[in-house]
Parts: sequence; C-alpha cells; structure tokens
Amino acid sequence: MTLNAIAAARLVNQYIACEGHPRPEDVVAWFGAVQAQEYEPAKWGLGLRMHAGTRNADVERAFERGAILRTHVMRPTWHFVTARDIRWLLELTGPRVQRSLSQYSRRLELDARTLARALRVVERALGGRQYLTRLELAERLQRANITATGQRLATIVMQAELEGVICSGPRKGKQFTYALIAERAPRAVRLSRDEALGELSLRYFRSHGPATVRDFVWWSGLTSADARRGLEINRATQQDAGGRAYWSVDAASSGSMREQLVHLLPIYDEYLIAYRDRDVVPHGPSVIPAARTPITFQHALVVAGQVAGTWRTARTPRALLVNATPLRSLKPRERRALAETVDRYQRFQDVPVDFSVS
Repeated sequence: MTLNAIAAARLVNQYIACEGHPRPEDVVAWFGAVQAQEYEPAKWGLGLRMHAGTRNADVERAFERGAILRTHVMRPTWHFVTARDIRWLLELTGPRVQRSLSQYSRRLELDARTLARALRVVERALGGRQYLTRLELAERLQRANITATGQRLATIVMQAELEGVICSGPRKGKQFTYALIAERAPRAVRLSRDEALGELSLRYFRSHGPATVRDFVWWSGLTSADARRGLEINRATQQDAGGRAYWSVDAASSGSMREQLVHLLPIYDEYLIAYRDRDVVPHGPSVIPAARTPITFQHALVVAGQVAGTWRTARTPRALLVNATPLRSLKPRERRALAETVDRYQRFQDVPVDFSVS
C-alpha cells in the first residue's frame, strides 16, 4: 500500500471524501472523540463530515441539548464526546491524564483532601441543573474558602471533569457553562476496561485508519500495550507502507463518495492532529521547504489529501472574510474546487462570505 493510498483511505474513513452523517452526535460517535480545543472551528470540523446541507446552527443545537458534550478526556485537551460514551471514555483515559496532572496539583497546593472538598462544592453548586460558568464556580469555591483563580481554578475544574463529576452545559450567550454528568448524561454507558479499550480502538482505527500503533498512543494517551491489546481484540488488519505498519479495523465508511478535490479543514482537525507518524500527510515546515510557518496550528487547505496551504477568517459587520494562502500554485481545476468548498463553508455558516486567495 502506498502513502497516497493511505491518505485517500483516511479521507473516506473520516467522512471527508464521502457523504456524511445526519447528526453531529453520529460524527462524534463514529470517531469516539473529536478534538474541540477551539469551539467554533471544531463545529465546522463536525459540519464538513455531515450532509452537505448542515448548518452551524444544527451543531450548536446538538451541543445545547447535550447530544454532544465538551470535556477534557484525553491527553488532556478539550474533546467532543457523546452523552452515551462520556463515562466509559473518562474511566478508560482519565486516570492517565490525572497522573500527568498530579505534579501541577502539588505545585498549586491542591492535595487530595482539598480537591475532594472542592469537588463536593462544585457538585452541590451545579445540582438541580444549575448551569454555571467557570467564574460562577470560582465564586462558589471562594465562599467555601477554597482559593480558585488562574491555574488553580483550571486544575480544580479539570479534575472534576476527569473524575466524572462535571461536563459542558448549555451556553449562556457566548459563555460556556458546566453541568453535572449525572444530570446531563443520565443514560451514559459503563464498560469494563477491556470492553472500553476494545471499543475505543475500534472507533479510532475504523475512523482514522490506516494508522500506526504510535498514532493511537498519541491520540488516546494510552500505552503501547493498550494499543496492541485493542488491535488484538478487534482482529485488526495490517498493511505496510514506507517502512511502517498501518492498521485498520472494520470496513470503510458506507457513504457515497463526494467529488471534492479541495477541503478547508479547521485548526486541530482530526485528519491532521490525530497522528504521531506524519509520513502520510506531512504538515509542518517540511510541507514546502521554503515555508517557514508550521501548518499544524492553523486552518489547513488540503488538496488531494495533502496539505497545500492555510486559510483564515475574519468578521466584518456585513460578511465573513475567508482568505486562502496556498503554498504552491493551484491548477485551474483546484481553484474551481476551492471555490466550491468555500460555497459549502458559506452554507454551513449561513452568512455572506467574501473569499480571496493570497
């Protein structure tokens, strides 16, 4: 198998190059978890994997009603997860994240007793569907004589997420709130560790595959032994390319293919951020030798499965500005495909878009 063939398979398995899912929660469930560090771009990351008529408001409604939740579940960083999956995911990946956070807790003088007391305060404050912002939670903690500012507050809240106490609630205007998982996801499933490991491996390798063991370890935060066990449980198939072993699980996605050569992927998109071995889709300064700016932490312009530039947005009172900066000259067919992709992005945002190419 060639590296280009792997890239093509990933585009299909990630539902970028084929007709997408009907609901945001279907996308998230297919992946297991979807990185959502930057909320607005992350919504587009779901939208581009859904039916072509999907709007930003559709994803926002799924978040508001709790069909998709946003929490710290792996590595650690923000991810979208479904209400059904949040508990077994946290129980599987949370302990390793907590161990990585322990040094910060000690530095911030958050011992086990203080954290336990803080979590009790947070749980009481949010009881009865009292959705509170981070600052409102800080006020409740301060009333209980628990210092909660800056990194100390962030660590307390993250520990409450990892302990399975809280997750995202509906937004108050533009502000995010927290809610009790027990109230926000009352039907969340629990699995044994081996069941959870098998399930997460299945979700990753069917949606991100073909991928390497190191890719899964990077994405999940679990160990190489866990990765190998997950592959064994799922009877994964191996293909070699470029001196590496790439693994796949289950059949490719069943959606009809999209005739779409060019894609506008958001920052931290799963197609780029979810892999440790980047031979298949390189996306750093080495993409184009003369390019000095890494692509990893920017919106990526992808042509035929490969990073070919960046794009950015800006808002004006009358329109959303979209500017693409290719790192090479685009062929006429690629320029036409880029314009079609921008049209789809405009439909998703449901606002006028002014498009330009640097």
